[in-house]
Amino acid sequence: MLQEINLTINESCQIRDGILSPFLPIGYIVICCIGLLFNTVTLYIFFFREHADSSMVVYMRHLTLADTLLVMCLPLRVYYHNKEGPFYLCKVVGIFFYINMYSSILFLSLISLDRYLKIIKPVWVFRIQKTKWSHMASYIIWVILILGVIPLLTSNNPEHPCVKICFHFHSKGLVGGTVNLTTLVLFIVFYVAFLCFYVKITKKLKTMSMGNGDPKAQSRKKRVIIKTSLVPAIFTLCFLPYHAVRIPYVLAQLNVIGDLHSQQLLHILNESTLLLSTLNSCLDPIIYYFLSSAYRKTILCAIQGKLKNMYSLNSRRISINHSNTEI
Repeated sequence: MLQEINLTINESCQIRDGILSPFLPIGYIVICCIGLLFNTVTLYIFFFREHADSSMVVYMRHLTLADTLLVMCLPLRVYYHNKEGPFYLCKVVGIFFYINMYSSILFLSLISLDRYLKIIKPVWVFRIQKTKWSHMASYIIWVILILGVIPLLTSNNPEHPCVKICFHFHSKGLVGGTVNLTTLVLFIVFYVAFLCFYVKITKKLKTMSMGNGDPKAQSRKKRVIIKTSLVPAIFTLCFLPYHAVRIPYVLAQLNVIGDLHSQQLLHILNESTLLLSTLNSCLDPIIYYFLSSAYRKTILCAIQGKLKNMYSLNSRRISINHSNTEI
């Protein structure tokens, strides 16, 4: 009976996953398994190992939590792929997914801001660099995102034939479309700021002296710059394609782009770039590895079987020149 209902829905909804249909569930399963493994280890390191509390650690903890919650949404995306599901369950899970994706974007931006201030303004200490303020900023992000998605709970057009299919192309009302387009504009602003931070960080690192008289200083500086480029590279790879597609995709949801062929193409592009965006939850631990010496030492000691003999890793203060290499 359920198969007959799903068949009827799929026949009435003319927008399909096409060539992506067999690959989307597989991709989400792989990302879910790798993401859960990596982020479970990361949660243990950041929440249960001793750490010197800092603004960077606060942001990384929240970022890890967001990534973990995001990958926990993926099994339902796989289970209800191209199927009808409980309408509000699919709605809430979809919104929960986007809350965690955008919290990841914002926490990565805060981490970049923190690095920017520590490298470009090393002798200044801004409020947001203090743990009290970094905790407050993190909580504010969660609250704003949760409040911001409330209009999306009632933003679908209930008469659209695809609306009953979970995690699929859904026609949007004016409120939902406005929220989505506003989010896209804000992403562009954050992305430009993100790139500006790393351009200035790179310029600063090129002019810094890393060990006077050390013949290996230049090669070490090149490695630091390469590590620096890793963060914006991952951010761009995972999030820029998705948001580039979202502009015409939201216009298609608003029926501004109304022809079926264009809507079909935009749906396939949206689903493929959305899958790419979830890859960020697997790649963030790579950023932690280069960003945090404590995280890196914990991972290396675990691989070498020395985890039980480890003591507090952040008890010693790190010099400014050394901290600049922790990108």
